[in-house]
Amino acid sequence: MMCAVTFSPRGRLYYADPGPYSPKVGDKVLIPTDAGPEVAECMWAPQWVSDDIGGLPVLAGMAQTADIERYATSRRRRAQARVAAKRLIREHELPMKVVGVDHIWAENMFTIYFTADHRVDFRGLVRDLARTLAARIDLRQLSARDSARIQGGIGSCGRDLCCATFLTDFEPVSIRMAKDQDLPLNPMKISGACGRLMCCLRYEHPLYEQFKAEVPAVGARVSTPDGDGRVVSHDIPRDQVMVRLDAGGGRCACSRASVCDSRKEYEAARPGPGTAPGVADALVGQQPDAAESMDDRSPDNGRDAAGPAYPMVPSPTVPPLVAPDPAVARPATAAAESATSAAPAATAPAAPPPDNARARRRLRRQASRDTDTSYPAPEASPPGQHT
Repeated sequence: MMCAVTFSPRGRLYYADPGPYSPKVGDKVLIPTDAGPEVAECMWAPQWVSDDIGGLPVLAGMAQTADIERYATSRRRRAQARVAAKRLIREHELPMKVVGVDHIWAENMFTIYFTADHRVDFRGLVRDLARTLAARIDLRQLSARDSARIQGGIGSCGRDLCCATFLTDFEPVSIRMAKDQDLPLNPMKISGACGRLMCCLRYEHPLYEQFKAEVPAVGARVSTPDGDGRVVSHDIPRDQVMVRLDAGGGRCACSRASVCDSRKEYEAARPGPGTAPGVADALVGQQPDAAESMDDRSPDNGRDAAGPAYPMVPSPTVPPLVAPDPAVARPATAAAESATSAAPAATAPAAPPPDNARARRRLRRQASRDTDTSYPAPEASPPGQHT
């Protein structure tokens, strides 16, 4: 269980463990502090949280009537101390400004917070304040940011100051952050209520750094779906890049994915149903060859029984040679040689047979015919004799 309380209206929230109590929003509760239990107002009712949060202070109980009366008296005394401090500062002519007063009831001590441009000698002021308020006095000088945190206020965004509501410490903010976010370097527009650079400049700065590290820089050449061009600006809130196209000089807004090489490589390696035609054509070499499925219908397609199948594609200039069976090899004859020599040289080579088994059968039939009809030539008859 966890609840949230505050010590001043519209002030910072402090989280606590309700313990056995169940306060409602607006109830007064007692929360332990270094100076003893103090009255605070419940802003969030107790509720269960999924995370294991430890180290939260446990409520000391619900504020009773005596506690509420003591709290009201403390508020009146704080107001009196503020008025007295401002009056005595004017009498001593000290260059300081009171921004807050705190009162510890148990120790009868006032803590007065002030701001000043430089160190101030306030020893005489402390003596007069102790004599006027009849209590111990502690003066503390604050910086500009701490002063805005204690006083509170409304920022340029229209909301309560971040430092007065949820910020626990101040992180360094530089003018470089405003430049990276393309903000106008006008002190009136990038300064907060404290007069320093706004703390919110640091909130989105990591996103700007990440975007500029991933996209092409201004002036770089890129390829977009509309054509090639040059990057002219970045639109980080919309996650876009402005590109001036080479064709026509027009401008187009492209998303980060359309100009980043890493994204293009990812989409090229994993084409989806909406892959562009150009990308699909470039990936043809990575897909299984369609000729392999066509060659599966032939009995001899280069498939090895001990390994994967590889389609045998003949060379476009040299036809494949079919080795005939040695047992039925065709005998070389003079007639065959003369016929071969008489053939014109420009004759194109015959197309390879579609099936090696069929070619072997045809060669065997041709060889058998040549064996049966190849007899020696008859001798010439003597003159005057006729057969």
